Amino acid sequence: MIDGKQVIALLGQPNSGKSTLFNGLTGLKQHVGNWPGKTVEKKEGSFVRNGKEYIVADLPGSYSLSANSDEEMITRDYIASGKADAVCILADSSQLERSLFMLSDYAGIDVPCFLVLNLADVAENRGKKINVEALKKHLSIPVVSLSAPDTKKYDELYKCMEEALTKKTVLDASKLEAEYEKIEGYSELKAMIPDGVIKGYSKTWLAAKAIEGDKAVKEAVSQRLAFDDKARFIQIISKSEKGTLATSKCKYDWINSLISEAVVNNESVQPFGKFDKAITHKVWGKPLVILIVIGGLLGSFIPALPFMGIGMGIAALIPPLQSGLLEAGVPNFVAGLICNVLIQSVCYIIQMLGFVFGVTLVFGMLEEIGVMARISYVFDNTMGKLGLQGKSVMPCLVSFGCTMGGAAGARVIDNWGQKVLTIAIAWAVPCGAAWAIIPMLSSNFFGAGALLIIVIILLVMLLHMFVTAKIFGKMLVKKEDRYGIIMELPPYHKPKVGALMRYALGRSKDTFFRVVKVIIPICAIFWLLSYSASGVAEGTILYKVGTFIEPVTKVFGLNWKLFTAYVASSVGKEGAVGVLSALYANTGTIFGAVAGTNAANDMQALITAIPKPEALAFIFAVTFNVPCVVAVAATYQETHSAKWTAIISAYYTVGSLLLAFIAYHIGMLIW
Repeated sequence: MIDGKQVIALLGQPNSGKSTLFNGLTGLKQHVGNWPGKTVEKKEGSFVRNGKEYIVADLPGSYSLSANSDEEMITRDYIASGKADAVCILADSSQLERSLFMLSDYAGIDVPCFLVLNLADVAENRGKKINVEALKKHLSIPVVSLSAPDTKKYDELYKCMEEALTKKTVLDASKLEAEYEKIEGYSELKAMIPDGVIKGYSKTWLAAKAIEGDKAVKEAVSQRLAFDDKARFIQIISKSEKGTLATSKCKYDWINSLISEAVVNNESVQPFGKFDKAITHKVWGKPLVILIVIGGLLGSFIPALPFMGIGMGIAALIPPLQSGLLEAGVPNFVAGLICNVLIQSVCYIIQMLGFVFGVTLVFGMLEEIGVMARISYVFDNTMGKLGLQGKSVMPCLVSFGCTMGGAAGARVIDNWGQKVLTIAIAWAVPCGAAWAIIPMLSSNFFGAGALLIIVIILLVMLLHMFVTAKIFGKMLVKKEDRYGIIMELPPYHKPKVGALMRYALGRSKDTFFRVVKVIIPICAIFWLLSYSASGVAEGTILYKVGTFIEPVTKVFGLNWKLFTAYVASSVGKEGAVGVLSALYANTGTIFGAVAGTNAANDMQALITAIPKPEALAFIFAVTFNVPCVVAVAATYQETHSAKWTAIISAYYTVGSLLLAFIAYHIGMLIW
């Protein structure tokens, strides 16, 4: 219980519909953060039922309650903490044999619980009929059959919840314990375990985990045993080399007995459909997946357009508003701060939110239908070579359009380390804004040689992704997690638009509050550095700093003007060309160019003033620099780690300058 409100904890395997149920219960009344001391995402929300407010805690998705990952340890610690008044265990009705494993792993825990058989509509369509009353009788806990996206039919869910809370219903583990007793040494282990070793966890559960070799359980039990008992305890466990296999067999036997008595399965073998045959084809599968993701990326712009239109409309009002403020006697510094920092930042954020909303909605729909699982399946082996899973391919492909969208798309990855590594790799992919300026600069400076430069950039991108995976992979992804987890293709589902809209709006709202803290300070700092009362570049801090460090930046082929434009590219790629225009062609103020209110209209001035080796260095520096401020904000939003956001940003800054150094000195040899 928290602040007098009863707490419902959601527990389930990935793809069990836990997030859909969480969104269905809480709507927009939710927030996302980190679990204390961990980088694992923590989601909490609330809802009101019959005038009483409840808190919902979405526990990290995992396949069991073994202590093999941060997610599993967080879940176990939360249950033991007593914060949850009841645990809602979710299972996929269409795949009960697999999805009831979490229920079997929960057996022996004394915290009240109830079972939600989600995806009931899918199970029914596949010919499965579940006798809910029979399951209630065997498990001694409330059970409900549900389709989580259909919030209009939550009444039975609420009744189960209230029954679990009032009657303190505990899962009956007696039949599973009878299976455990067939394991050599189990009964003796259970007998020697003292009471209350871990709050909420019975001797039945602890003995099974000890047989499995669970380190946390072994340590906790050992500390409570006398010397002789401890030696015997260790001796029994050491004999159980295949303890996990033994307990798993017991759990599956128990699950099968439940299913045989409570499930009527008239399911016929589903033929492998034409789409599945095409998407898993050895030759055409991967190109088809790429086309699907590109189509999804383009489709994301449709729901994003209203947001982008509002952002662009506000941006169009900035020049007349700034002029009006100046005419009203507002100091130039204050007017610039209001217009070029606060309002311009709001424009960035609104446009970014549009894309967050679009990507979340479209790719959430692909996830809901079952397409994302197939995309993951197709690329699982390929991404596994980088220490990732198949789901990681989608953020990388989306980053060709927008790195922020790629970072947002990484939220479908369950493992936190793989999520961060995926985002770090996705940053190496030049976004749509970069591709808008790379061909222009390359063709203007190098003519027909532009095609060769673009090919080299693509090759460097692939090398960059590989090197990044090698550098960060060992730190972020454990060896046992370095391959994918997709084992089977799930059935197709009909998407619930209402649930998806609530999910997309919830993520957009959460993103808004998080990115405001990043974007406004960064824009303010850059504006202050580029501010000049006279509007002349020589009066800015950037000019003074740039000319001071120019002896160093020239080593990378960047004079102070190019270096200033390079710094501007970390705010937005388009701004880099605008700054060059402002500095070389005198077409406006620096920050106006960064904000996108000034375009480069005089390329001839740039071509004349910038030698080819320096132009080549600049192209590579900007292409592989930090993508933009909104990508940084989105990375922080998804990783919930300022530390790793800063590490990735520093890595790309150093890497882009190193690539500029190489390009510059190669250019010096050619020209």
